[in-house]
Amino acid sequence: MTQRKILVTSALPYANGSIHLGHMVEHIQTDIWVRFQKMRGNQCFYVCADDTHGTPVMLAAQKMGVAPEEMIAKVREEHLADFTGFLIGYDNYYSTHSPENKAFSQGIYKALKANGKITVKTIEQLFDPEKQMFLPDRFVKGECPKCGAKDQYGDNCESCGTTYLPTELKNPYSAVSGATPVLKSSEHYFFDLSSCEDFLREWTNGESVLANGKKQAHLQPEALNKMKEWIDGGLQNWDISRDAPYFGFEIPDTENKYFYVWLDAPIGYFASFKNLCDRIGIDANEWLNPNSDAEMVHFIGKDILYFHALFWPATLKFSGYRTPTAVFAHGFLTVDGHKMSKSRGTFITAKSYLEQGLNPEWLRYYIAAKLNSKIEDIDLNLQDFISRVNSDLIGKYINIAARSAGFIKKRFSGSLKNVANHSLIANLQAKAEEIASFYEEREYARALREIMLLADTVNEYTDANKPWELAKQDGADEKLHEVCSVLINAFKVLSVYLSPILPATSLAVAEFLNIPALQWQNAQETLPENHIINEYKHLMKRVEQMQIDKLIEANKQSIAPAPAVAVENNAEPVAPICSFDDFTKVDMRVAEVLSCEKVEGSDKLLKFQVDLGFEQRTIFSGIAKSYPNPDELVGRKVIAVANFAPRKMAKFGVSEGMLLSASSGGKLFLLSVDSTAQNGSKVG
Repeated sequence: MTQRKILVTSALPYANGSIHLGHMVEHIQTDIWVRFQKMRGNQCFYVCADDTHGTPVMLAAQKMGVAPEEMIAKVREEHLADFTGFLIGYDNYYSTHSPENKAFSQGIYKALKANGKITVKTIEQLFDPEKQMFLPDRFVKGECPKCGAKDQYGDNCESCGTTYLPTELKNPYSAVSGATPVLKSSEHYFFDLSSCEDFLREWTNGESVLANGKKQAHLQPEALNKMKEWIDGGLQNWDISRDAPYFGFEIPDTENKYFYVWLDAPIGYFASFKNLCDRIGIDANEWLNPNSDAEMVHFIGKDILYFHALFWPATLKFSGYRTPTAVFAHGFLTVDGHKMSKSRGTFITAKSYLEQGLNPEWLRYYIAAKLNSKIEDIDLNLQDFISRVNSDLIGKYINIAARSAGFIKKRFSGSLKNVANHSLIANLQAKAEEIASFYEEREYARALREIMLLADTVNEYTDANKPWELAKQDGADEKLHEVCSVLINAFKVLSVYLSPILPATSLAVAEFLNIPALQWQNAQETLPENHIINEYKHLMKRVEQMQIDKLIEANKQSIAPAPAVAVENNAEPVAPICSFDDFTKVDMRVAEVLSCEKVEGSDKLLKFQVDLGFEQRTIFSGIAKSYPNPDELVGRKVIAVANFAPRKMAKFGVSEGMLLSASSGGKLFLLSVDSTAQNGSKVG
């Protein structure tokens, strides 16, 4: 297999706030991909840094009474501790306030200027008359000039995604003092983005050929469509300067002019990588020059696509550097259906999750089970979180080792039989490349569905052979030895497949199996005859409701419901009293979602295929707007009304039941039950 050289980055968290679970979606997604690449034998470096410049950092430091350098150093330590707590394995986590970043930023600026891409003009800017300072984009708020949404920042609208100038906001006000800003003239420096249109059309539509011969599109289809829309609408020249007072790098050959934070922030990727290269003895230029055979991949949130898919590649192209191989964008994270927002305080911090004693691998698994290659929002449903982690990780995966290791250690002194030719092992191993392709394509949800289906087959084998009963039978030692050896080897294969998501567990598994750290190729290798395993120690505990309750309490200002009075005023009235006999007429059953898809021609309906235990049925449900990614519902245990008469759904087909859901705030939430409940179990 041809070894690939890959430089990978996550977006730089800003040095003016805590890391929350929304950040973790991106860094978990990136870390899984990087760990997979390393397991495949590719040379892959993962770098990141704190984004440290700008007016918010300057003002925050002033408020604390410390120098900005002191504040950002402390914040970096806190951020890195949070990421480390979630097992994010950076090769380097740096800072944009570094000598490397200053050198890169000034060098890129000079190259752009020499290439005729820098222009200077006097502009009118919003100025805070009380604070006597020009107001950066994010310190002006008002109404979006396109959609009218209130309290939007001065650079782009969180509601409709439009980008604009701060002076275009309606009814603007200073976010620093609340004063109405006034216009004041100032000389600014611009990157001539409009002259890059031909290049950007080509790059956004383009693809790169990887070292293994495969092709990689620079952008996802949804991102490409958005870029085309922006380019067709006319590219605006980019203001890359800010006036003093400002915390950042001064623009060469100017007075009191600083680089706008969004100029030097992505350049921070290069700076962090250069810092790493100098430390380990690698030539960074071999990776960053236009003819490099290395890949450069950025994982980002959908809200910063404009900067990474237009400004960044144009900046690189016309300053003499290589352009990105791919920009992978993801959606936002909601918690129990509610939007997370740093500015509004509606977020769960990474620190609080760890402080409540929750296993970071639980969240890594749950997030991975929701992620695909599309730009879609995902929801952290806390009850589903408990159910899925306990069912999949404990019930299906960990228990394979727990139910077999003791017999190997006690009855056979830890020694295994050679089971290389066993059909169960062969079936697991045959899925290696398919699962690898899912990881490569960032289809983590598909990978985990396949892995858990394999785990189901292993548990079926366990139940069919019942090692606990074999252990009681005279003359069954050889069979017991074979069955448990098969289970240990099957557990090893599954552990390889889960290693990118569960790195700490993977190391513990390697220790238990008495082998080196797991690599992808190990999936094809069985443990040899007489291989000795170590004593099994429990690898993972179940999620307890009490832990989630404590997490909610720790973040109650973020995700608690509105006060009781407000809820009562808006709640639907309780329906008329019904008798118990009326209730018992409704036959509600546990059903497992086998498939779920959007219904062509309807913006409301989803088509479900469910397993009721005694039969499978097709059920249509009008919850499409609440679940834009129906694949996420596959595998859920839901509640279905089984004794409704079949109903013709216009031209779409016949619905053979009804799924129960709750309504809140205009959204519908599918009711779920514990994933260990048997299909067909009666509810009541």
